[in-house]
Parts: sequence; C-alpha cells; structure tokens
Amino acid sequence: MLRKLYDWTMRLGERPGAMWALAVVAFVESSVFPIPPDVLLIPMVLAARAKWWRMAAVCTVASVLGGLAGYGIGALLFDAVGRPVLEFYGQTGTFETFRQSYNEFGAWIVAGAGVTPFPYKVITIASGATGLDMGVFMTASVLSRGLRFFLEAWLLYTIGPPVRHFVEKNLGLTFTAFLVALLGGFVMVRYVF
Repeated sequence: MLRKLYDWTMRLGERPGAMWALAVVAFVESSVFPIPPDVLLIPMVLAARAKWWRMAAVCTVASVLGGLAGYGIGALLFDAVGRPVLEFYGQTGTFETFRQSYNEFGAWIVAGAGVTPFPYKVITIASGATGLDMGVFMTASVLSRGLRFFLEAWLLYTIGPPVRHFVEKNLGLTFTAFLVALLGGFVMVRYVF
C-alpha cells in the first residue's frame, strides 16, 4: 500500500493539476490539516526536478496564505470560544501572561515553527489568539516557510537522483522517519503549550 501511495504521488508530480494539489495541501496544513505539504513537495520535485523553484514558490505562497487563515481562526474564535473557557476555569491571568511572553518572542516562535516539524498551524492560530502584530507574523512566515520549502526543493533538485534511489529502496524506513518527525512535532506541542 505504501508503494502504491508513493507511485501515485510521483505520477501526480507530472500532472497538470499537481500544483493545485500542492497549493491546497500547503494551505490547509497551515491552519487545520495535520499532514505537512512536504509529503507532496518531496516526491513532486523528485518526479519533475526542473520545476523545483515553481513548486517551492507555490508551496510557500499557499502555506503563508493558509497561515493567515489560521491567524484569523485564532483572532476570530478566541473571544467567542477560548476566552469563556479560560474565564470558567479562572485562567484569564495565566493567558494574559502567556500572551505577553508570546508577543515578545513572536517572530522567533513563528520562524521556528515555520522551518521545523513543529505543527505550524498551532503557531498560526496562537498568533491570532494572542494578537501578534500582523507585520511580524507575515515577515516571519514568509521568510521561514520560504527558507524551508526553497531549501528543501533546491536540495532535491541538486541531489535528486541519489535521494530518489534511497527513498525508493528504503520506503518503509523513510516513511517511519517522516512519521517520527511528524509525531515529534505534536509531542513538542504537548510539552511547549
């Protein structure tokens, strides 16, 4: 089954609608979806290496726009849902302390989540909920997501054939490493927040 999924993704990279699929996954991952766009970006670049820069650009733009949606979720739903829950439990003071420290280091928090396996959607929503300055949020998002996706795509373009051979030869190991990184990001959320 893993091989069929991998082959399907490789074929997707060569189809005309591939960029749209990548854009949709990158967008929803930044606000609600748990699977990062790297799952599509990596095999797409390996399948069509000459388009690496375009794929990285699509992934970056869609991810940042999805981050804005996550920011909106945090900003618009916090007062309606989050604040009443905090008030019920008498934790509004704790949140205000969190808000102040989050906004003090917000650019670094967003940038860190933008380039690591840490779930970016958690940071986009938290940024909206804490009222992180939109300019800070956008700058950190564009720089970190761009760095991540362009560097990843460029590396795959540069050393693609050996990487493709390794992935295809060790598909189970590669998939397991990806899952460990993904789950590690969610474990970080558990212990950071």
